[in-house]
Amino acid sequence: MSLKRRCGIICHPTSLPGRFGIGELGENARQLVDFLAEGGQTLWQVLPLGPTGYGDSPYQPFSAFAGNPLLISFGELIKEGLLAEEDVRLEAPFPEDQVLYGPVIEFKNRVLRRSHERLRAGAPEHLRAELAAFRQENCAWLDDYALFMALKLHYHWAVWTEWDAEIALHTEKALAHWHHILRDEVDYQCYLQYLFARQWGQVKQFANEAGITIIGDLPIFMGHDSTDVWSHRELFRLDERGMPMAVAGVPPDYFSPTGQLWGNPHYRWDLMRADGYSWWLARLRRVLSQVDIVRLDHFRGFSGYWVVPAGEDTAMNGRWVKGPGKGFFEVVEREFGKLPIIAEDLGLITADVVALREGLGLPGMRVLQFAFDADASSTHLPHNYTRDTVVYTGTHDNDTTLGWYATRDDVIKHRVRLYTGTDGSKLNWTFIRLAMNSVADMALYPLQDVLGLGSEARLNLPGRPHGNWTWRYRQDRLQSSLAATLREMAIASGRWLEPGVELEEATPQELDYEEL
Repeated sequence: MSLKRRCGIICHPTSLPGRFGIGELGENARQLVDFLAEGGQTLWQVLPLGPTGYGDSPYQPFSAFAGNPLLISFGELIKEGLLAEEDVRLEAPFPEDQVLYGPVIEFKNRVLRRSHERLRAGAPEHLRAELAAFRQENCAWLDDYALFMALKLHYHWAVWTEWDAEIALHTEKALAHWHHILRDEVDYQCYLQYLFARQWGQVKQFANEAGITIIGDLPIFMGHDSTDVWSHRELFRLDERGMPMAVAGVPPDYFSPTGQLWGNPHYRWDLMRADGYSWWLARLRRVLSQVDIVRLDHFRGFSGYWVVPAGEDTAMNGRWVKGPGKGFFEVVEREFGKLPIIAEDLGLITADVVALREGLGLPGMRVLQFAFDADASSTHLPHNYTRDTVVYTGTHDNDTTLGWYATRDDVIKHRVRLYTGTDGSKLNWTFIRLAMNSVADMALYPLQDVLGLGSEARLNLPGRPHGNWTWRYRQDRLQSSLAATLREMAIASGRWLEPGVELEEATPQELDYEEL
């Protein structure tokens, strides 16, 4: 039979171990893949892979198309002769269990510039040829991105609306002028993107060959201070100065009594529709070259989105506006065929959102940590799932399962114990088992839950502007005993088969009945 039931973990590459202060796309990434394969896991979900901007958030990237240079592996560059061991010598070790973004950015940039100098001084010819081909193949987005980052550096990281008027307006004359003035920095930024694409491609190939499917994440909105908004101002609701006329967010919700004010500018969906959603098609084409399945963040925004006037301090004073709806996805399907998309349908979900998702045949999400705030009718309780569901113990926005349970009131703790038939101890494994044994086609859980960690390992707290996205695990935590437990649970729940094992469909037996 075709095994559709699958399971796996959520772990962003920044959380990988290593000596250079942040996860990298090298040996430790392959070791995580080996752990997943040993544990019978066939899914690896990551967060957006773009270069992070404000607050180090992967959901506020400087580009919808570029990759995060902080993930580039120094070990791989040493193997290729683009770095030497003395280039990466540390004056003091970085913490093993968290990312200190300021020092990491400074150190990695210094070392990566050294590798670029070595490339220019005489790298192997095949690397030079690959870099030239990469630049030509990706010029549609890479030229603007590389210049944008060079200009950010030139203007001391000021928002693009604070640059000189002509380049802020992205005029042809100004683009040509600054490409010439900043050509060395533009070359360096292109080089970083080449390295990222090369190394991530190798990690993805290694994962796919090990039977691991990679789930990526596509934020619906772009940050205002991004290449895409600067170079495509006409596609966003901006005033004549380039400032957002209204910003994105959500009304009061599970995470915040005043809502979440994200601050992203809204799209001009009317103009996007008029040109056949070309920017979105290019964006989807790019992410589908990097991952196998796309989690479409804030899916409800395609049905209707929350618009908050610019200048508001919270997201409370907003209004709902109709989104592009089914027409957008019809254009996408004509271009790509049936897309491997997971619809992130959390939060305030209304009938129109459900109808859109079901009409498109997309699986939705359920989160076990949301299941016990209401009665037995909660859509997040496993007995209410349908097969076209992706169940999570928690997401990157949640506390770890142990941290969540420790801070619940007695009523919710009682509901959890009643529903699971446990005393509440080792709830991380109880929730993982609950997810695996559900009818949902896919079951996913943060690596923190597999490791049995508490709130100290939480990755993100929505609404907190700083201090997120810093958690890292230590390599010695990936024990074979954990992999064995995951593998046994995956087999027992029908989510993994031993290689070479085939299951036969059970068929009713025929009996010889006696006649009276």
